[in-house]
Amino acid sequence: MAEKAPAASGPASTPQAQSGAGQGDRIDWEAAARSPEFAELTRRRRSFTVPVLAFVFIWYFGFVALAGYAPDFMGEKLIEGVTVGYVFALSQFVMTWVLGWLYLRKSDRVFDPLARKAAERALNPDGAGRSGGESR
Repeated sequence: MAEKAPAASGPASTPQAQSGAGQGDRIDWEAAARSPEFAELTRRRRSFTVPVLAFVFIWYFGFVALAGYAPDFMGEKLIEGVTVGYVFALSQFVMTWVLGWLYLRKSDRVFDPLARKAAERALNPDGAGRSGGESR
């Protein structure tokens, strides 16, 4: 049948539901935020997203600046009916898809495992209740 609902409701119940822990303990969010697992997660995510955002802004505003200040260059024909401006504009869509794919890949391989470790630490700050055979 259905599992017994945790004692806490709201955000505190979400990690418990995800980890399968049913102890109903309250989470010390300040301690969880200070944990090395959470610090590693935020550091790794920031080290990925900040350069990607910088690239996106430069790519997009570079397109806008070139369209405004270098119309002759943007109007250069590459092949009949296709200009540098068209290729640059269409590359915006390609870059969005590529960066989205890269983020999903990084999330599956790096961010999600770190998030699971941080959630486990938040639920078991002293390590009690973990099985000794876990290799993660």
